[in-house]
Amino acid sequence: MKTVVVVGGGITGLCTMHYLKNKMHEQNVEARLILIEKNAYLGGKIHSEYDKGFIMETGADSIVARHPGVLELVKELNFESELVYNETGISYIHTNNELHAIPAGSTFGIPMSVESLMSSTLISQEGKKRALQDLEIPNTKFTKESSIGTFLEYFLGEEIVRKQIAPVLAGVYSGDLYQLSLASTLPYLVDYKNNYGSIIKGFEAHREQFEKAANKKFISFRPGLSALINRLEEQLPEVEFMRKTVTKQILKKGEQYEVVLEDETILADIVVLAVPNETVRHVIQDNSLEEQLKKFTTASTLTMYVGFDVPDDILPADGTGFIVSHNSDLICNASTWTSRKWKHTSAEGNLLVRLFYKDINPRYEELAAMSDEELTKVALEDIRLSLGVEADPTVINVTKWIDQMPRYDLAHNEALSKVIQQLATDYPNVLLAGCAYFGVGIGACIQNGKKTAEHIISRIM
Repeated sequence: MKTVVVVGGGITGLCTMHYLKNKMHEQNVEARLILIEKNAYLGGKIHSEYDKGFIMETGADSIVARHPGVLELVKELNFESELVYNETGISYIHTNNELHAIPAGSTFGIPMSVESLMSSTLISQEGKKRALQDLEIPNTKFTKESSIGTFLEYFLGEEIVRKQIAPVLAGVYSGDLYQLSLASTLPYLVDYKNNYGSIIKGFEAHREQFEKAANKKFISFRPGLSALINRLEEQLPEVEFMRKTVTKQILKKGEQYEVVLEDETILADIVVLAVPNETVRHVIQDNSLEEQLKKFTTASTLTMYVGFDVPDDILPADGTGFIVSHNSDLICNASTWTSRKWKHTSAEGNLLVRLFYKDINPRYEELAAMSDEELTKVALEDIRLSLGVEADPTVINVTKWIDQMPRYDLAHNEALSKVIQQLATDYPNVLLAGCAYFGVGIGACIQNGKKTAEHIISRIM
């Protein structure tokens, strides 16, 4: 009987085991399944914490419902009864110390119609005229490997990109738009430009599907996202879970691999590394692989929850949060009004706010060096300036994701292709998985776990 070891107990590692278990049952295949996780808890960047009636997601706060496989997994787990959807509402951009609504009929700040463009209060009349040139300028040079920032600025102009689009997209993809490729962000923009002659016209042709997806497009679970992790674990009695266990090294031993732990060594036929890139570099100490592995980059984010004994109806009507643009006295990069967007996170209907301080912030190095108490003072001032709330908080929760957020820059796809090729040659049956390589977002991780399981089953039959 063969042994499969998955290193990393986040959503990708758990979904790999879930789908592998299903396929083994379908095809009457037996194998020893082991999952190794360094933390005391499973879930990785999915981790819910609870305090004074608040639910706080210290990592990802939701799942994109329309992503292939997401609702299918929830149904497989018989977990639909615990589903909750986000409250729809207005997202704002904070600029010139005012909140401006991101125009209706836009996606990631990109207008899906001329009407949406003209309704924006974020850009000038000159900026709107420049954006209309998208209707006329042909695409003669851009591909999906091009920079998304350069692409958007070329067709829509610098002003709308800087003031309306970049604040949104940079927040989603944790990076400089000019260093991120279209392929790793919004590859369909190239198709829209090529097929319709205009980004705006392409969106207009697909507007119905975007507006449908925007309505209740995120999901979570009544007890918090960690409930999904717990449910997956419950459904995996066949798996040997090794928590609080650090993987030191992966060594090739003939056609098998030694998974070296602190207190023992496991001989495995297949090893899945569903861990950050830095961990992969540490456990596979190979100079030839290192040349490509060092090209993958990461971002850092400090996140804070602040809860108050104040009703959340003090928030702007229908608002769910804001992103900070230029000319703002706020220090944060963005804020989610969590108790408004996710009603289940506040048992008493009190105000719960989440703030984000990212490494693109000009004051990031100063912020990263602060104590939790000092960060709390910064957050409370941002809340006072943006919402006028001066009450004392009842809950503070600080999480620091240092170099833990994958950043898909222009070198990512080529480096990944070369790493996969070299692993197949030098380390067959060692598979990479997870958000470090195959897409950010929980939905992408679920799909990657499913594909990884398909690779494994073909090798153990």
